[in-house]
Amino acid sequence: MSKGRILVVEDEPDIANMLKIYFTGQGYDIEIASRGGDASRMVQQQLPQLMVLDINLPDIDGYTLCKQMRTNTRTRHIPIIFLTEKDERGDRIAGLELGADDYITKPFDIEELRLRIANAIRASERMGLTDPRSGLPSGRLIEDALRELIRRPKWAYFDLRITDFDPFRDKYGFVAGDEVLRFTAMLISEIISEHGSPDDFIGHPGNDNFVLISHPEKMDEVKDLIETRFNEGVKSHYSFIDREQGGITMEDLGVERKVPIMTISIGAVSSDREFSDIREITEAAAEERRRIYGSGSFSRAAIQAALNAATSAAPPPPPAQTPPAPPAPSGPPSAPAGGTNPAPVKPSTEAAPAAPKPPMPDSASLDDTIQAPALKPGQTTPTEPPKTGTPDSHSAPTVEVPKITRPDSSPQSSSGGASGKS
Repeated sequence: MSKGRILVVEDEPDIANMLKIYFTGQGYDIEIASRGGDASRMVQQQLPQLMVLDINLPDIDGYTLCKQMRTNTRTRHIPIIFLTEKDERGDRIAGLELGADDYITKPFDIEELRLRIANAIRASERMGLTDPRSGLPSGRLIEDALRELIRRPKWAYFDLRITDFDPFRDKYGFVAGDEVLRFTAMLISEIISEHGSPDDFIGHPGNDNFVLISHPEKMDEVKDLIETRFNEGVKSHYSFIDREQGGITMEDLGVERKVPIMTISIGAVSSDREFSDIREITEAAAEERRRIYGSGSFSRAAIQAALNAATSAAPPPPPAQTPPAPPAPSGPPSAPAGGTNPAPVKPSTEAAPAAPKPPMPDSASLDDTIQAPALKPGQTTPTEPPKTGTPDSHSAPTVEVPKITRPDSSPQSSSGGASGKS
């Protein structure tokens, strides 16, 4: 990730190439301009985060260019470091009085220059003067530009927002999201450079929101150009599959929705209406944007509405079914052992009492009945009785277990020949 964009304005090719090679290796994006006029045009197209400026230039001197930068609304916040052969005390004081942030004389120490550049960029970000992702003015600088707007006789204020930016960043990551923000900042700067004026202002309050201050004569033209170029150029930040299907698929609150490709929505107001303060201007532009474009296709309200629709469309659950009652026994009841027909029994709705369980034999009586077979001398395990035939005289005695019968069963003879009732 780049540490920042630096514009080096230097007419000596050897020094310019040396600075480009060194600071590119340090992670900076370096642009070179050999003339003051070229530097002024490059700044209007894309704002740098810092400028290294020589005083002796072929067309205009560095003092004049620094003064232009400090009087322009769009560029007054850019840190400027003078790098020059003029080492007189009067030259240093003149440069600092024009608004330069630092003054370094040639020959210079490249490590010292690196530290001074890094400190100047960090100080600008720490003060909230610029957004580190886009390099555009932010925070207090936007408020200062809005206060100056009130004093203008004619002006146009634009509120710009990238629609469906958060779902894109959730899927592709914050690095891809920062690239979209830089693309948007560069696009707006190019359009203003082509169709705007030098005193137009571009700001980045934060996240997916941008602001633009321009003139009302070209308000509709600038608005159409930003929409057309953004909606076409932002497609390059999507994968081939997402471009073909026209968006990405996201799931939130249990609802799967197709989020379309990002677009930019713009609300604009101008000096044709009367406003009392800058807050009323910003609220009117935001309301105009929401009136035209809505709040975005992936808003929480839209997700909740889709969830409610899916819940109402689902079929109701089937009613709980009661298991069927067991069928009644068919046929007349059997007669008792005495042979007399029983009196008819009136059916009852009450459940019949459960039949009593048969008594279990006592464990002590079983121990008395089942005896362990005796062992022969020298025998360690009892001999199993033969499976068929008569019992061997040397085998263990046969164990008879009394048979257990239910109380309501008919009398049966036991295995020993004795008869009895249960």
